[in-house]
Amino acid sequence: MAVTKQNIPKPLIPVEEALELILAKITPVASEWTPLRQSFNRVLAQPVTAQADVPPFANSAMDGYAVIAADCTGASKETPVRLKVIDNVPAGATPSKSLSPHTAVRIMTGAPIPEGADAVVRFEETSEYISVQQEPQAGEVLIYQAVAAGDNVRPAGEDIKAGQVVLEAGRRLRPQDIGVLAAMGQAQVAVHRRPRVAILATGDELVDVDQPLEPGKIRNSNEYTQAALVEKYGGEAIMLGIAHDTVEELTAKIREGLAQNVDLFLTSAGVSVGDFDIVKTVLAAEGEMRFWQVAIKPGKPLAFGSLGRPDESGNLRDTVPLIGLPGNPVAAMVAFEVFARPAILKLGGQRSYAKTSVRACLDEEITNSGRRHYMRALVYLEPDGYHVTTRGSGVQVQGSGILTSMVWANGLVVAPENVTYLPAGATVEVWILD
Repeated sequence: MAVTKQNIPKPLIPVEEALELILAKITPVASEWTPLRQSFNRVLAQPVTAQADVPPFANSAMDGYAVIAADCTGASKETPVRLKVIDNVPAGATPSKSLSPHTAVRIMTGAPIPEGADAVVRFEETSEYISVQQEPQAGEVLIYQAVAAGDNVRPAGEDIKAGQVVLEAGRRLRPQDIGVLAAMGQAQVAVHRRPRVAILATGDELVDVDQPLEPGKIRNSNEYTQAALVEKYGGEAIMLGIAHDTVEELTAKIREGLAQNVDLFLTSAGVSVGDFDIVKTVLAAEGEMRFWQVAIKPGKPLAFGSLGRPDESGNLRDTVPLIGLPGNPVAAMVAFEVFARPAILKLGGQRSYAKTSVRACLDEEITNSGRRHYMRALVYLEPDGYHVTTRGSGVQVQGSGILTSMVWANGLVVAPENVTYLPAGATVEVWILD
């Protein structure tokens, strides 16, 4: 076979360099206003600033009696303070009377503090709950506990002050964030729209999941795995199916995806040194591509570049970034986590792409081959901290064709490229998959 420019071995580039080159070409998608109820797990496109205090008024933190703290000085069970009850304020009501010395207002949790009051005495510290030798007269309450000004009172703005930036842009909204937005009266939220990610599996050997297997064929697992990963990280998966190894079919599938206004294109297979040149040829013809050999295991072959998207007149409207993942399902998953995941997060407006990780004690020795090795692993907690194993129960889980090893694993041990041997008991970084 003649040696072409495309099958000349290329030097391995570091993981960080490949990721930096990818992220430099990724721009967050546009924002949109969405109802608060539909904003969970979306990414804020602009900071959220409070327009008013939360809570908007001083209110009671307890069921009890609003009092003037100075009136309760020295109060105890032996020497209770007798106060005249002038009002009753349930939650949601507004006080109708102001306190003067030696008066009290019966008040429920969340109700506004009456004018003149500066503390609340809990029911449990009054004659409403405690019976002793002295009994209150009609319209009175006995106080058995001294309080200080501010006790059991939530001041206006205790949680949020008007003008305060409460949530920063780039934050993925969690349930507690939704609650804060609701407390602020934010019925609509400016968030980045979900990135639309086209997913295309390539290869004559592939058949879809509902098709019978013929000799030499395998089912298309990559497309379904990657669609789930895209959705896990906040994107919208546009599944294009299988493109067989013809220029015409692959070109048609790429253009079909581009026509659906996608923000990122993912392909799997066809970018390795030993692959047929059809995928590389079509990708290069449809845009500007770079084909790399990355110092990573598994997942060494990687493509990155951009595809031209024409307008209705055939003129170039814009370009869409493309990441070409390896064809091996395990390598494709690892490469997705390392390269496609940060790209999707940045597209979606997030500003941090670090993978959740822990430091764990390695159960067995491992060797490395000079590439950064993301080893499938099971991490678990013991009294002395996290432990991790890279070996299944009687199963070789590091084989590149064992997709079920990703089902067994809940993490990836990150073996650095400059470390060839790690002994049992070594402390290692573990990416958490779940």
